Amino acid sequence: MVVIRLARGGAKKRPFYSLVVADSRRAAQGKFLERVGFYDPKAPAGRESLRVNMERVTHWSGKGARLSPTAMRLVKQFGKTQKAA
Repeated sequence: MVVIRLARGGAKKRPFYSLVVADSRRAAQGKFLERVGFYDPKAPAGRESLRVNMERVTHWSGKGARLSPTAMRLVKQFGKTQKAA
């Protein structure tokens, strides 16, 4: 099964997450099919902390990919910020 989830990167105590499309059987930080966004929870004020390519997320969802709970929350959050802007 294909899943859209977060893959952690960054340094110790300085996390950075990539929103990736991957096979659910792969390791969480392993090989993935496509990177569709990022999330930086420690981004300083004024810098972009969340970016999601909604076109690709809907493409993969249409092909049967499932979003992890955290990825779903971030995609909804991104959609709200886009409507507000």
